[in-house]
Amino acid sequence: MADTGDVSLGTFLRYNGELVQVVEWQHRTPGNLRAFYQGKMRVLSNGKLVENRFRSGEGVEIVYVEYRNLQFIYPEDNNIVLMDKDSFEQIYLPKDMITSGLEFLKEGMDVKVWFESDQPISAEAPNHVELLITYTEPGLKGDTATNTLKPATVETGAEVRVPLFCSEGDMIRIDTRSGAYVERVKQ
Repeated sequence: MADTGDVSLGTFLRYNGELVQVVEWQHRTPGNLRAFYQGKMRVLSNGKLVENRFRSGEGVEIVYVEYRNLQFIYPEDNNIVLMDKDSFEQIYLPKDMITSGLEFLKEGMDVKVWFESDQPISAEAPNHVELLITYTEPGLKGDTATNTLKPATVETGAEVRVPLFCSEGDMIRIDTRSGAYVERVKQ
């Protein structure tokens, strides 16, 4: 059994009988009190955040998981269909298992999926994706001095805010965790 010193961000734990992923983990030593770890964890079954304090050296149950990069094929009802590139096996995942970035996925993109004994427990879209702008209002010439943003629709149907100099047909990089425009990509 591991102790609190072995835990880091992204670690999977069994906490109160449920599988959780550590989102924040801080070691604190307040004044004349004993040191402790302050942890914020996401419950994988329902997505809720829980917080707890752990004594330094307290035993915790770390769950060892493996991850695989699977290829996104298409959405279907409340699921997404992924394919293992080696065995060509198709896996159906509930849409709520992906933490963020689902609206930016297009066919052929890799999705990182964590498994505990061949059972999918969590999934993550790539941090950055490159998508084509399919619709946006034209910007006016010379409107680049301010940091003004306008709405734009990308090829997956998602709407993002882009600078005024972006136009239809431009390829842009998007941060899937926040849904924010990062940069224009040269084609």
